[in-house]
Amino acid sequence: RTHSPPRVGRESAENPRPPRGLERPVMSSPSASSKLTGNRIYSCSFCRNHNAYHDDIISKAFQGRHGRAYLFNDVANITLGGKEDRLLMTGLHTVRDVFCASCSSLLGWKYDFAYEQSQKYKEGKFIVEKAMVLHEGGW
Repeated sequence: RTHSPPRVGRESAENPRPPRGLERPVMSSPSASSKLTGNRIYSCSFCRNHNAYHDDIISKAFQGRHGRAYLFNDVANITLGGKEDRLLMTGLHTVRDVFCASCSSLLGWKYDFAYEQSQKYKEGKFIVEKAMVLHEGGW
């Protein structure tokens, strides 16, 4: 497997959204605008598109670009940027930025590969920044 040189940064990895048209985002969910059902849902803070269930949170002890972040088992209604290696606080990871499928706001990133054995539990999981989502359902 060939990898590009790692990017150095904090766990938040200062990396802006890729320019439009240069990458074709991949849909993580089958429908870009499906509403999640239930009363404990996180939605995009910009357009209120439903993105995740509270029950899918694995940990609230993560740091994102803008402060606290949550590690989710799964998220919905997103697009994914291209894979890239980033040197984060916990080591080298292959990640993809996560964007809202409705408004293209940067919500966080997805861990595709962890180089260090102790970080393998993150593979396939998502970081969503607390500042980028709202609670839906009045909780």
